[in-house]
Amino acid sequence: MPKGIVAEDEALLRDELLSLLGRAWPDLEIVATCEDGGTALEAIEAHKPDVAFLDIRMPGLTGLEVAAATASASPGTQVVFVTAYNQYAIDAFDRGAVDYLLKPIAPDRLAATVQRVQARIASGMKDGGELAAILDQLRARLPATSKAPPLVWITASAGKETRLILVDDIAYFQADNKYTVVMTKDGEALVRTPIRELLDALDPNVFKQIHRSTIVNMKAISSIARDESGRGTLRLRNRPETLPVSLTFMPLFKNM
Repeated sequence: MPKGIVAEDEALLRDELLSLLGRAWPDLEIVATCEDGGTALEAIEAHKPDVAFLDIRMPGLTGLEVAAATASASPGTQVVFVTAYNQYAIDAFDRGAVDYLLKPIAPDRLAATVQRVQARIASGMKDGGELAAILDQLRARLPATSKAPPLVWITASAGKETRLILVDDIAYFQADNKYTVVMTKDGEALVRTPIRELLDALDPNVFKQIHRSTIVNMKAISSIARDESGRGTLRLRNRPETLPVSLTFMPLFKNM
């Protein structure tokens, strides 16, 4: 039985896609549904699905970043992008290595996509290096997002005090039970905002998820080391501790 994951941060759209897939591809086993890019990448690493349906715009890692990492994490996974941006999508997918679905998803379009993906799975087809070229083209054409500007300040609790912390001064965020630890060179503070919500509010070019529970400020990194298993360890400029990078997220650091 073929396996698939669906990554879409909007619950209604995710449920709609799952319902449509149930009719268009009834023997596809959905092994994970994800609300953000980091969770999607971890699911791909864990399950090695035959196909991944990736929303291009997601909190944290975008669908493009997940797809780029998937080439290493699960080379046999076929990628289908889900997008609202018809004006740039069609040309980029002419190469045929991946497919796309335009929101709102039309059942006949999904049926055609399923047939193409099934054919690629049956033939054992991989992207053959074309995925990287498609991703470059998509990044260049990706429309500017209309979301609110990224956070500049954050209010956090430190003991009995409430501190106003400049986001640029934060080395990393780390989930801790009901709280999220905010770590700066001067010590830690706590916020109640979950990691997933922070990913959506922070500048994605500066803050990257490196573990299910950790977001790091890329400007705070001094070096990265890799062990024999491929996992990484980050050293920080103004903090003595090191941060582990899960194997799933290591492809994001391949140029460092």
